[in-house]
Amino acid sequence: MAECSILDYGAREGGEVNCAAAIQAAIDAVHAQGGGRVRIPAGRFLSGSVLIKSNVDLHLESGAVLVSSLKEEDISPFPVDDADQGTVDGWGGGFFLGAAHQKNVTISGLGTIDGQGDKVFTDPDVDQGFHECPKRVSAFRPRMILFEDIENLTVQDVTLKDAAFWTLHMAGCRHVRIHDIRIVNDDRGANNDGIDPDSCQDVVISGCMVSTGDDAIVVKSTAPMARRYGPSENITISGCVLHSRDSALKIGTETWGDIRNIVLSDCVVDRCSRGIGIWVRDGGTVENIQVHHLTGSTRRYADAYDIPGAPGWWGKGEPLFVSCTPRKGSDRKPGRIRNISMDHVQLTCESCVFLGGEEDSPIEHVRLSDLDLTFRHTGTQKGGLFDEQPSARHVYPHRIPALYARSVHGLTLRDSQARFEGENEAWDGTLTETEACSGVRIAWEEEA
Repeated sequence: MAECSILDYGAREGGEVNCAAAIQAAIDAVHAQGGGRVRIPAGRFLSGSVLIKSNVDLHLESGAVLVSSLKEEDISPFPVDDADQGTVDGWGGGFFLGAAHQKNVTISGLGTIDGQGDKVFTDPDVDQGFHECPKRVSAFRPRMILFEDIENLTVQDVTLKDAAFWTLHMAGCRHVRIHDIRIVNDDRGANNDGIDPDSCQDVVISGCMVSTGDDAIVVKSTAPMARRYGPSENITISGCVLHSRDSALKIGTETWGDIRNIVLSDCVVDRCSRGIGIWVRDGGTVENIQVHHLTGSTRRYADAYDIPGAPGWWGKGEPLFVSCTPRKGSDRKPGRIRNISMDHVQLTCESCVFLGGEEDSPIEHVRLSDLDLTFRHTGTQKGGLFDEQPSARHVYPHRIPALYARSVHGLTLRDSQARFEGENEAWDGTLTETEACSGVRIAWEEEA
């Protein structure tokens, strides 16, 4: 197995000189020899876009910091064909580290990849002094890592810091292992998702710590990737600690293809706007989702919707959120959600378990058990809002029961408790509210 240091190819430590050419030359040389390891030693190295190739392990040694350039001329654009135009947001900006149509690609080591998001986000104080809403974007910002069509992909041990846009985006990848990585982003950063499997198959994410502003882990099926690579399926997420001002685990909203066979287990939800969020909007089917052994808390953060153009978070402190409703202005049916199972969930929360379908797009077969929910006001904002963004329903006032269900066919809840602590005008102790549901069997346990 070949091995070299980026220093052998002219990389200069210090973080002032763009080392992209040297790093790319090292990768190309190791790839040409049949594969091996490219070492980034201790020190700070600035770089523009780099492409990792088959059978190459980009290894960041302890103390190594690989820094993304924020100069647009240093960043490679993402290839978008005419069929992709207008079908999905966020394909501009290019990427820092990437690979496409390769095999056996690895990023490893105890070093750090720095996206310099701290230089991109600014706080103009548009939420009346709470300093909680998403920050504004003030500069060019690339994705940190974008892998497309990789077979046998591994990312392990590294720290990904201050992503300016999506952190780890995997599109159309197969046989993926994400293990023991740390993502440490600005938790008010807009669109700085943690880990995004997009139309990927056979993915294992384990032992990760993710702290970010946008969703911590997002399973999605964007329009271009669904066309190229098919469904997102067979994904397990376990043993992770997740902090986000949006969802800890999100499925959707981009559902141009199907998403199925997803398991989240043994994770901590740390002060997220939502614990689990499942959206269908674009015609796909989301099915066979299992969530079990989840603990932690959700809360509501300040938004700035009363100021035109100011940003807000999606979520008002819901522990579990499932939504099948059309996008605003779309004549497309949202799709289907079916076969959802959640059990052994212990969360302190500010809003309800929310299940919201439509008459012509009902949610089917939801099984909830061993929920232990404590409703406690822990944030800075009043409650009393349902949040169905992005949709025509948007955000609107509503009292907060423990469980709300609309257009759900086949709903079971058992062996579960909910308690309301303290004073809050948003809740009156109601346990269950249903609209246009069928096959409902709900049995809350009385607190001992």
